[in-house]
Amino acid sequence: MRACIFPCVIILNTTSSIKIYTMKYVIIALGILLSSTVQAQQMVNPFPKTITVTGSAEMEVTPDEIYVQVDLKEYEKKGSGKVSIDKIKSDFLAAAKSIGIPDSAITIAQYDGFNGNPWLRKKAKKDELYASISYQIKIKDSRKMDELVNRLDDNATQNFFIQRTAHSQLEAFRKALKIQAVKAAKEKAAYLASAIDEKVGVAVTINEPTEYYVPYYNMRVSNMMLKQAAAPEAEEAAPDFKKIKLKYDVTVVFALI
Repeated sequence: MRACIFPCVIILNTTSSIKIYTMKYVIIALGILLSSTVQAQQMVNPFPKTITVTGSAEMEVTPDEIYVQVDLKEYEKKGSGKVSIDKIKSDFLAAAKSIGIPDSAITIAQYDGFNGNPWLRKKAKKDELYASISYQIKIKDSRKMDELVNRLDDNATQNFFIQRTAHSQLEAFRKALKIQAVKAAKEKAAYLASAIDEKVGVAVTINEPTEYYVPYYNMRVSNMMLKQAAAPEAEEAAPDFKKIKLKYDVTVVFALI
């Protein structure tokens, strides 16, 4: 018999011949076998029975942040010449301040110049630049918007439109609705499972709720529409802004026990 340098195992075969395997290779084989066993155990589904449900939550809120844009432009005043953009800006900001709109609620959206129609300039032998400026104003309700309309310079005002609406507590509403949607999913899973004498266990997966957000759409208003909306007889019946609709759908997988 040959001496074995490494720790070894001696195995006799059917022909009585001796085969020597080093312990090194035996350990490798055992390691492979153990690894395969662990992987097989990991592949076993810990939740063999589950239920997948969808929960929903929605609400409508009246916006308390209305963003409107006012486009102002220099113009020719009969007998006085061109009314400068500086005066137009000053008058507008003073009008906004007079109805309680703070400077912090007003930002400049655009500021540029325009030479007008080239044919008309040639005919009038003028080459003047007409400056324009656009302001974005954040107001709280439609009444405040009506007050602003009443104080606008009809000649300087080119456009007036609602950019978008929002609510100061929108993020809080979103969080609350997501929680309600998940709770609704659990409630649904419970009564569906009870129909087959099962009970709902832990939540296996919760998908991020899908949001359906319907804000107020952009709407341009002409000077004539502005005057009609701000007319005294229309003031009493002035409608509120369209409500913001929030809806969340969430898919949750629960274990059945």
